[in-house]
Amino acid sequence: MPAKVVVVGSLNMDLVTRAERLPRGGETLTGKSFATVPGGKGANQAVAAARLGAQVSMVGCVGEDAYGEQLRGSLLGEGIDCQAVDRVPGSSGVALIVVDDSSQNAIVIVAGGNGELSPEKVVGFDPVLQQAEVIICQLEVPQETVGYTLKRGRELGKTVILNPAPATGPLPESWYGSIDYLIPNESEATALTGLEVDSLESAEQAASRLVAAGAGKVIITLGAQGSLFADGCRFEHFPAPKVTAVDTTAAGDTFVGGFAAALAAGKSEADAIRFGQIAAALSVTRAGAQPSIPMLSDVQAFIPS
Repeated sequence: MPAKVVVVGSLNMDLVTRAERLPRGGETLTGKSFATVPGGKGANQAVAAARLGAQVSMVGCVGEDAYGEQLRGSLLGEGIDCQAVDRVPGSSGVALIVVDDSSQNAIVIVAGGNGELSPEKVVGFDPVLQQAEVIICQLEVPQETVGYTLKRGRELGKTVILNPAPATGPLPESWYGSIDYLIPNESEATALTGLEVDSLESAEQAASRLVAAGAGKVIITLGAQGSLFADGCRFEHFPAPKVTAVDTTAAGDTFVGGFAAALAAGKSEADAIRFGQIAAALSVTRAGAQPSIPMLSDVQAFIPS
């Protein structure tokens, strides 16, 4: 049976419109196109892990609206177990996105059902956590829920991954001891540490600070520069595969999902990082978030024989 990855996190419907430019305050513009695209960092990571070979369960909340049906249906279509995706009164999470001709965007996120994912709901889905090999969390659901899930994952002896996104400041100190792999990007590492992370040297300084805070291991993703691994004893830089980027929207989520799937499948830490990097590199060659996430066969075809 494939390895088991459980993602505890967000499901959003992205409402994306394109216009020549972003509107000014009080202005009405005529848009060029509109699309509804399933998203949310939790759902994106679940889709990535599933497409990249893992057996995946999602723990989250959607509203009792049409978007909730669609979000749940899109995960089921990927073969993801949704027994722990609860329907709650009100709207599902949405992201209202306007993209202009220069690819600049303005985004408003409404938590909707994601804000209803309480620790009590996660307690009710404890059998799902017990079946996991790897548990992934992000920061698009209530902070107390993330903290509970990290702690419970540690109690159960699971491999616990935190992707601290979106990060607006330092994490609670009590969280660090429950995290096996902390995976921020440059801006998130900056928010967590207060250090400006814009080079390998500054990434090493930030990673050292995060390990000293109690995180087991830290992987800072650096876009085209690859990623930096730190465990308190050593640093290792993993260069990124060379590709032509079209849209980097889901690269971080694809890396996290791919890394988790590879770890759960028994790959070594280094091989799991390389696997996640190849998956992320392939994702940036395609437009969109979930539509850009590659399949296991795509990654395997990219790896030299």
